[in-house]
Amino acid sequence: MKCSKLLFLLSFLGSLTLVSGQKASITGVVLGINDEPLSNVNITTEGHGTYTDSTGFYLLEVIADKEITIIFTHLGHKNVILENLILSTNETFEFNPVMKTDVIQVDGVEVTATGEKSAEGITTISAQLVRKIPGANAGVENVLKLLPGVSSNNELSTQYFVRGGNYDENLVYINGIEVYRPFLVRSGQQEGLSFVNSDMVQNLEFSAGGFQAHYGDKLSSVLDITYKNPTEFGLNIGASFLGGGITLETLSKNSNFSSVTGLRYRDNSLLVNSQQTNTNFTPAFADLQTYLTYHFSRKFSLNFLGNLSVNDYKNVPLSRQTNFGTITDPKALVVYYQGEEDNNYKTSLGALKADYYVNDNVSLSFITSLYHTTEEEYSDVISQYELGEIDTDLGSNNLGEVTSTRGLGTQFNRARNDLDALIVNLAHNGKLSNNGESWEWGIKYTHEDFRDQIRESEFLDSLGYSVRPPTDEFINNQPQEPFNTAIVPYTSVSALNFVKTNRLSGYLQYSRRTLWNTNNIYYNLGLRTQYWTVSGEGFSSNSQIIFSPRGQFAIKPSWKVDMLFRIAAGVYQQPPFYRELRDPTGTIQPDVKAQKSVHFVLGNEYSFELWNRPFKLLSELYYKNLTNVNPYTLDDVRIRYAAANNAKAYAYGFDMRMNGAFVPGTESWVSLGFLKTEENIDDRGYISRPTDQRFQIGILWQDYIPTIPSLRMYLNLVYNTGVPGGSPSYADPYNFQNRLRDYKRADLGISYIFAGLNKQYPKGHWLYRFEELNIGFEIYNLFNNQNSITNTWVRDVDSKLEFAVPNYMTSRVFNLKLSMRF
Repeated sequence: MKCSKLLFLLSFLGSLTLVSGQKASITGVVLGINDEPLSNVNITTEGHGTYTDSTGFYLLEVIADKEITIIFTHLGHKNVILENLILSTNETFEFNPVMKTDVIQVDGVEVTATGEKSAEGITTISAQLVRKIPGANAGVENVLKLLPGVSSNNELSTQYFVRGGNYDENLVYINGIEVYRPFLVRSGQQEGLSFVNSDMVQNLEFSAGGFQAHYGDKLSSVLDITYKNPTEFGLNIGASFLGGGITLETLSKNSNFSSVTGLRYRDNSLLVNSQQTNTNFTPAFADLQTYLTYHFSRKFSLNFLGNLSVNDYKNVPLSRQTNFGTITDPKALVVYYQGEEDNNYKTSLGALKADYYVNDNVSLSFITSLYHTTEEEYSDVISQYELGEIDTDLGSNNLGEVTSTRGLGTQFNRARNDLDALIVNLAHNGKLSNNGESWEWGIKYTHEDFRDQIRESEFLDSLGYSVRPPTDEFINNQPQEPFNTAIVPYTSVSALNFVKTNRLSGYLQYSRRTLWNTNNIYYNLGLRTQYWTVSGEGFSSNSQIIFSPRGQFAIKPSWKVDMLFRIAAGVYQQPPFYRELRDPTGTIQPDVKAQKSVHFVLGNEYSFELWNRPFKLLSELYYKNLTNVNPYTLDDVRIRYAAANNAKAYAYGFDMRMNGAFVPGTESWVSLGFLKTEENIDDRGYISRPTDQRFQIGILWQDYIPTIPSLRMYLNLVYNTGVPGGSPSYADPYNFQNRLRDYKRADLGISYIFAGLNKQYPKGHWLYRFEELNIGFEIYNLFNNQNSITNTWVRDVDSKLEFAVPNYMTSRVFNLKLSMRF
């Protein structure tokens, strides 16, 4: 405990680290003749190398896209020589040699594109790539949004939706530990930091559907992050106009204890001040994370993941003008504000994980975690607006200003929301492997305790009279006829909830790799189950149970063409979490059932050479049939559920991604995605779901100047067709199926590598102590596109019409970055 406290104190400011390109990694465990791990094995290639730790583990970075030879040497053992190895940029190749009495000569190993084929349908993304790619919210989620099937039209948010699902349908694990987000966040600009610290990431795997039973009970996707186990001392320092920090990596002399700790700070003022609303914005987003590992023996190790996060969001809006409409009928919304928003989210996570390797075939793990969040959302904002015509005369001094007013109004929004949540997990997982087949099992107990007070109200005033809700209770003929009664809010929610949920879940799955004639095949069969009970004050407790069978089959034919085919099918059910139990009035509905989705996925992976460089083409065709659907509305990143299983839905589409070395020594990709998802509420017919993102293009591109290879460019491009724009309060969503404008965005980063893998300096040079040093600049929203996230609905008193006024996102922003590693 003293050691963990010391590591927390040694942590510094968290960073956006750029790592030089043209790298690949080789990792694994070196074993002796009796399958015992060998420590202090020397591993060398082209003048540099590393050695194995006490568990036989090693990690070696090498130059990519060229032929190399790696030599393993150890006293008393013959050398192991790995020749003719070609790895593509940012790839990780696993090699587990056994050092015997005879020389082992491994010839002609060639790994293309992303290494081994993924029979499980998992996409692996290099951690180095995550740290390099620019973005307003750079990091893991920034790269995910460039994958097919993954979408977001909000650059301020780290949240994403996958194949028609919403933000709550994505699983996130860090070293096997499930992590959570704050619950009350309603706007992307309130998020601050992703939970995942990119500088601590060693490996990233992602599945957009059809995943195995050993993952949890969610409908859409799995993001599986592995944090580093350092093999040497390291210190990353980074800074930019948006924040910065330091990540510390340590390793004890006997290699039994390792730690990676990072502290990050972020300030979104640069981005928020580029929006159309003028504000006094004083945010403070910071978090401290640590991952500690201690090897008691080669069989037993203990890991600790800790996180402390504070998001302090204060916003004093001043004014806003948004021009919208058409060329022939331009309009403007001008708003003047009074008041402020003051939101505070404090979260903490502590998790212990024990790994025990009984023998080479059996591994066991035990996990306990505690997540606690206290969230406050306080706001009092008065908005006075005018809706009018604008001056379109190019020669006028008043071009773009309001010339005549068509409507005046006042809106008063008030919120006093408090939430205190405690989530406790106890879990056990195990795996038995032998001769190409394996059994995996797991059991998990979860206790959730929510204490939530929600108090929100919205008052509308137009031309001196208060607008009442359009319900039978308040029918009147204002302003023609006076209506004297108490002033009531147009919308209001007031509730106090104390809810506890106890869950018991488990899974069992069988996997096998074998040969069918000369073809490699893989199959997996699994079953998940969960039993849960919801209890609380003011309602009767309710218990439910679900079963979710899943299966996968993959075949790699023995063709000259390097190709793999994959099929996956299964039942994915999502038992309701607290937010899914709360209806629009704030009332808890304990009888809400698990939403159910049946996945069908057909996939293909094709590796090939183009221009004498490795490439891979991945394609997936999918269909999802959803029942017991809990309809919801989406406003920015805030989700409000109907808390009723009164809908059914479907989603189908096609995803494709080609990645490889378009430029020698780099990795780039182009992804395409088509999606259609609709829902049928109360058997009224099918309409588009809030996440119906029909078409998507994502491009990630890396390049450099051949004569100046240290000058690097990173570019990501996103094009998404518009999602449904929502509907006004009390309106029928079946009557409002208009869409937001298409989302188009380009982020550019240019950096110069002063020191890196291929640029080391002799002792005495000022750059000698730097393992890496990069300086660069970034341009967000390079083409200054106006993208919108939601609509503000404004009433015109004269025509009694409501206009959808788009809420635009950030404009073009410049950022400078510095990162270094010692």
